[in-house]
Amino acid sequence: MKRALLAVVILSLGLGGCNWIKSLGGKKDNVVPPTPLVEIAPSASTQKLWSASIGKGAGKSGAHMNPALDGDRLYVASVGGEIAALDAATGRKLWSTSVKKMQWAGGPAARGDLLVVGALNGQVRGFSTQDGSELWQVQLSSEIICAPTITDGLIAVRSQDGRLFGLDPSDGTRLWVYEQAVPVLSLRGNASPVIGNGLVYDGYDSGRVVAVRQTDGAPAWTQTLSTGEGRTEVERLADSDGPIVLDQNQLFATAYRGQIAALDAGSGRPGWSRELSSFAGLTVSANSVVVSDAEGNVWAFDRQTGSNLWKQEALLHRWLSPPAIVGNYAVVGDLEGYVHWLSLSDGSFVARERMSKNPVESAPIVSGDVVYVEDVSGNIVAYRTQ
Repeated sequence: MKRALLAVVILSLGLGGCNWIKSLGGKKDNVVPPTPLVEIAPSASTQKLWSASIGKGAGKSGAHMNPALDGDRLYVASVGGEIAALDAATGRKLWSTSVKKMQWAGGPAARGDLLVVGALNGQVRGFSTQDGSELWQVQLSSEIICAPTITDGLIAVRSQDGRLFGLDPSDGTRLWVYEQAVPVLSLRGNASPVIGNGLVYDGYDSGRVVAVRQTDGAPAWTQTLSTGEGRTEVERLADSDGPIVLDQNQLFATAYRGQIAALDAGSGRPGWSRELSSFAGLTVSANSVVVSDAEGNVWAFDRQTGSNLWKQEALLHRWLSPPAIVGNYAVVGDLEGYVHWLSLSDGSFVARERMSKNPVESAPIVSGDVVYVEDVSGNIVAYRTQ
């Protein structure tokens, strides 16, 4: 049971009509205590390269604030209004700036000379990656709690009220908007848009994955991963909030109380699907799809057939981050600040580090053999896996 679900029950009793639910952080909010960790015999070597921090990180905003890696720089932002560029190799701060009374919660995203960050008040601002100077700003309809996505000629931004915006990277001008109704109650979180094949893909609180045309936002296809059946709004929770992955002509996605599926990126038709509930999301390697489920299990499925390869149950109720792939390992963070490396071949533990005592809710970022991990309090650590 997800810790946010407890908040759903409380708010549904006392705050009727609320259209989103804030996820509560920390082990004290769990209905079931996290499974105690067992000692492991490390078979992979991990080296802490550096550590840094950015303000208060995501804090209690409910956002998943991933660092943005572009070239040799790592860009970070905080709910307190801070933005900074770090040297990815050393963690040295190259520049930083702070926007007063601004609560960043969406992003950052970086590409070339442009850094884009969204805020709880619905603003999206563009900054220079060279020195942090502001380039433009635009007001959208609702808070932004997931990272925008930047590509040539388009920024895709998802707002909490169900709107997906296409913006001009040069000045933030709105090019188009796609809108889909959101349920009365939903888990707090959104998947960042994914752009490719002339389409923009995104997951919705209704348990659907949608694709719209990159040029004008017109709908291309919709695929349902969770039907949200039940008598009450709580029972009908069916969000597709976790990261979705586009790899060539396949799109991989999950939903809470729904399915994990491999979809044809052009049409949305399922290649395969399996019953599985996840709010964290998945990642993909050359041969497998790795997912953190809603109970804290880590699964690996065959990428082509969807057959189950392995299941790691020793992290039950530890409310895992989305996984990432580094070399032959899957990497996940948990609610007590531990980072776990699992073998892609059988799911066994090969290494563990404790980066902090705060929850790790965002997906680790990988570049080569280096993994960058950020916790909810803005602590950032870089590890090399050998």
